[in-house]
Amino acid sequence: MAGNYFEFQFKIDPVQPASEILIAELGYLGFESFVENDDGITAYIPEEEYEDDILANVHILQSEDFKITYSQNEIERVNWNEEWEKNFTPILVDERCSVRAPFHEKLDVNFDIVIEPKMSFGTGHHATTHMMIQHILKNDWEGKSVLDMGCGTGVLAILAAMKGAKTIDAIDIDNWCYLNTLENISRNDCEHINVEEGGAELLEGREYDTILANINRNILLRDLPIYEKSLKANGDLFLSGFYEGDLPAIKKACEKAGLDFIENFERNDWVAAKFSR
Repeated sequence: MAGNYFEFQFKIDPVQPASEILIAELGYLGFESFVENDDGITAYIPEEEYEDDILANVHILQSEDFKITYSQNEIERVNWNEEWEKNFTPILVDERCSVRAPFHEKLDVNFDIVIEPKMSFGTGHHATTHMMIQHILKNDWEGKSVLDMGCGTGVLAILAAMKGAKTIDAIDIDNWCYLNTLENISRNDCEHINVEEGGAELLEGREYDTILANINRNILLRDLPIYEKSLKANGDLFLSGFYEGDLPAIKKACEKAGLDFIENFERNDWVAAKFSR
């Protein structure tokens, strides 16, 4: 099982636009989650991604235009799990899909997904997950083979199953995500989803009609050749986990791999893009 998290509490004056810039810079370094506060942000990075000098190249910390101080401490994932469950509120995407916990009231929607997020990412609250749900709602999944890479809670795989996908692989390198996805597919009666723990190395010899990958810019660019090799003719690739400013680099890499840009959604400076072979 993966290790703990490091929590960084940043106090920022003035808060904007420094908070947005800081979140963008930290995202490149492997920070996985952010909470915006009245006086700054709280950021989390997995223990395995942490280095003692990790903030040395965060340029905004050296800026004279903002006063930024921070403190850090190590936290156990189990404690963060409790915070997730305590603060988790239901969401509604395009009036058609709800993502809620078991103790929330069911909404009158086409697709009702029930999850307990625990330490996994993908509740729908983050802009990237929200937009990937929008892509799934907009596109056809009937009878298709689907890969949800970096599945988090499994919410995208579950929605693809609800929309008629025939065979689905949900893969995540994090043990918490692997276990949580198993729980959530059972909770939503989607036991035909195959869940595996690991990375892109698992894709050797596999092919899919559609690939979903909501991870981060660096991993997407690194693993894009593997995704391309695993995509069937006329297949679709949906990517998120990167900022608007990263879209040109993502487009260029996809074009080099023989994939055509179709469209993208934008939300809070984040992007979710569709590419097709």
